[in-house]
Amino acid sequence: MEEVYLSEFSDVFYVEDKNVVLIHWKKYCELEQYRKPLECALKVIKENQGCNYVADTRDGFEDNPLDTKWVADYFMPKAKEYGCQIIYFIIDSNNSLKEELEGQENDSSALLEFRYIFDIAEV
Repeated sequence: MEEVYLSEFSDVFYVEDKNVVLIHWKKYCELEQYRKPLECALKVIKENQGCNYVADTRDGFEDNPLDTKWVADYFMPKAKEYGCQIIYFIIDSNNSLKEELEGQENDSSALLEFRYIFDIAEV
């Protein structure tokens, strides 16, 4: 895995052998702290043809409604434009963010395919 962006709130990696950008969300953040890693992910998607997106939500949190709207209005369309086809959510065994993740899927399912997995190995 190639480090792309590391912060107190999230880490972004490019996983070359799977051609995915992975964000591990570590703790609650919002606005710029939330959007910066996603912007980095978009850059990776744009630079790597056919690159998909993986969000490790196991240490996750529910988003600020402003960020949820930004994801639907900006991140998902840009990811699609840059060639992303699949959004993977790594979930915990209880899928504790079920409503949040399904909301993101409902907002953007016309653009991208969504898959729920338990480990990056399932990509």
